Amino acid sequence: MDFYFPAERPEQLAFLASALVALIGLFILALPQAALKLAGFSVGEVTASGYGATRATGGLYLGLGLTAVLVAQDWTYLALGASLLTAAFGRLVSILADRGFTLQNLALLLLQVALAALPLGYVLGYLSGL
Repeated sequence: MDFYFPAERPEQLAFLASALVALIGLFILALPQAALKLAGFSVGEVTASGYGATRATGGLYLGLGLTAVLVAQDWTYLALGASLLTAAFGRLVSILADRGFTLQNLALLLLQVALAALPLGYVLGYLSGL
């Protein structure tokens, strides 16, 4: 079985975004304490259930990203992009409702939107001119 890497630039961008999401998920899954610190949590107060929830979130990112990389079909890119866009919407709600307007939250919002835009842009045809 050969490793598939897309030949067209728009799909390459979607593929690379998927791989980055998978790597972020692997980081969260493997190092939940470091991921929580980066997210602004006080790690000393996290219980085993909190670490479990963090690892599960990392597993979700890893699974979505790997599925898009390994299957490389439009519908997997669509699922990944829609999930990331929904997560970005949740972060935007937090910024507005929870007074969470910080540089870190804004940067993560922009990262989520950018990572969502690449697979969605490919599937919906917005990147076809590249």
